[in-house]
Amino acid sequence: MADDGVEIWCGGVNTWECDEMGHLNVRFWGAKAMEGLAGLAARLGMPQAFAPHADTTLIVREQHIRFLREARAGASLSMTGAVVEMSETEARLLLIVRHASGEPAATFQLLVAHATARDLRPFPWPARIRARAADLAAPVPAFAAPRSIPLVPTIPRAGLAAAQALGLIRIGLGVIGPDECDAFGRMRSELVIGRISDGVSRLFHHQSEEAAEAGRRVGGAVLEYRVLHLDWPRAGDGVAIYSGFAGCEARTRRLIHWLVDPQSGRVWASAEAVAVSLDLDTRRIIDLPPQTQAAYRAQSVPGLTL
Repeated sequence: MADDGVEIWCGGVNTWECDEMGHLNVRFWGAKAMEGLAGLAARLGMPQAFAPHADTTLIVREQHIRFLREARAGASLSMTGAVVEMSETEARLLLIVRHASGEPAATFQLLVAHATARDLRPFPWPARIRARAADLAAPVPAFAAPRSIPLVPTIPRAGLAAAQALGLIRIGLGVIGPDECDAFGRMRSELVIGRISDGVSRLFHHQSEEAAEAGRRVGGAVLEYRVLHLDWPRAGDGVAIYSGFAGCEARTRRLIHWLVDPQSGRVWASAEAVAVSLDLDTRRIIDLPPQTQAAYRAQSVPGLTL
């Protein structure tokens, strides 16, 4: 095993997986990570953990993601997996995606629960899996550690009434389709950041101002994400995304997103992201003009958290 894990996935980037920024969209980074999770589950002795007939599975409770180097169409990628720590029923797993050069492209720390596949009831890891986990143990390298979003215990604040009371902007509204669900009929994990990506441009009406000020083509990218999976919608369930700014610095903006059922008010997920503006020609992060920074700060909601 390498210092930071064993290979659990390899593949590439398709043109249709890239977005208007010209790079792999967060939805497909997430999809590849979930495929890698299945590969790591197999290494742990659960090769059918995500099959329709599975009795036990791994439930993703939380994700911490760092995007380190963009991947564009045609890029070759590989992924390693390791076990950071394991409690009675949960584990923190580390997935590292690399370019063909070996340079890290993205990292995922996944907090997963060992649970029954049908009713999501957590139960202890068996001894055989614990033994394999010990063989797959590895520390979190510095480039995968939290940078701007600390992994501290959090009591989620997300809620439909709270979102409306805070004046958060609804950036997404729709219904979960059958094609968005996994083998157990629950919404796939990558759809949280995928649907946020679909609607986030509604928040960035200052983007054209940035482009005009800088005299360049300006897009956006996310450097870091933390996602809390709080409930699991099924096909036909509604989903609304309420979002707001939680701060702005010279290069970065902090965003909070809450995913809720617009009818029942059930909370599906909450997410925190650190976003930047990207020069689409040089592929470099750019500074925000002072007036743009001021505008984002004026929009920020005091105390807005996950």
